[in-house]
Amino acid sequence: MIRSLALRKAPNRRLRVLLALLAAAAAAAVVAACSSSGTPSSSGGGSSAHAAAAGSLNTAQIGGATVLTNTKGFTLYSFAPDTSTKSNCNGTCAQNWPPVKGPATASGVKGTFGTIKRSDGSTQATFDGHPLYTFVGDTAPGQAKGNGLNAAGGLWHEITTSGSAAPASAGASSGGGGYGY
Repeated sequence: MIRSLALRKAPNRRLRVLLALLAAAAAAAVVAACSSSGTPSSSGGGSSAHAAAAGSLNTAQIGGATVLTNTKGFTLYSFAPDTSTKSNCNGTCAQNWPPVKGPATASGVKGTFGTIKRSDGSTQATFDGHPLYTFVGDTAPGQAKGNGLNAAGGLWHEITTSGSAAPASAGASSGGGGYGY
């Protein structure tokens, strides 16, 4: 009788050991996934098409307005909660709205280009006191899908060369005009 009891317990012990090993492997996978995707890169994230190196910017006619673009033709934006000395778009926000690295200039554009220091220590380009960003929702040059969006805690506007906020595109939720200053 003792022997038959011992035989019944052995498979249960094996099953518990197997379950413990599976749980440990699952926990290790979760830790690895969190550590690799939970921290944005120092460049602010975003794809290489949106990453704007410091240097020369361009302009383009988009939706009837002349707007600033990066060298690949992607529209540049400002974020209403920002100030002339501080970006309020960090972490996940900066992954969706990659900051434009500074310093930057654009030939023939009237306005003041400058830079600010971001919370991660990197330098971000500004135009007329507005920190500059691209938008990962723009999947091709010449798009302005971020114009007038209310996202990440504030309004986003494409940067026009006239220095004023462009009107929100059709269907965008603007909740008010201007840069919010």
